[in-house]
Amino acid sequence: MLLNYLKPVLYFIPLAALQLVVVPLMTIYEISPNLILVLIVYFTMLYGQIYGTILGFVLGFLFDIISGGLLGASMLSFTVSVFIAGYFYNENKVDTNTATFLFTIIVFLCGSINSFLFSSIAISNPDVKLISLILEIGFLPGLYTSVFSLPIVIFTTKKGIE
Repeated sequence: MLLNYLKPVLYFIPLAALQLVVVPLMTIYEISPNLILVLIVYFTMLYGQIYGTILGFVLGFLFDIISGGLLGASMLSFTVSVFIAGYFYNENKVDTNTATFLFTIIVFLCGSINSFLFSSIAISNPDVKLISLILEIGFLPGLYTSVFSLPIVIFTTKKGIE
């Protein structure tokens, strides 16, 4: 049981290093994926909404401390987006939610919400228009993040599909 709580934190440490060091090198027009969000959504689909919400809060807080950004911005955006992802959780369909392209769609939705919330909190430029905030800062990073969820869909074993 304790391993269920330590496993995401152990995965978080190298992903946070990748997020802070490698991902800025992969940005396209200042649009970057969020690898930590893929991890949190995956564990939300495995263990449920409350587990995922608490995990999003804790890992968001740790990422805020590690990254040196605005304290609470990642924490709030991870918590809200993973809370929404928790509505797709069904304990009878765990394999379906993590091994099909539904997982990629859930990551896209959560990535868009996460990017929108984080940017609306952290960006202090008053000249940014709402439509630009939704499309460029919300939609495109969500799409880029969902591309990084494809290996989970491809390499997860499909038990119920024959």
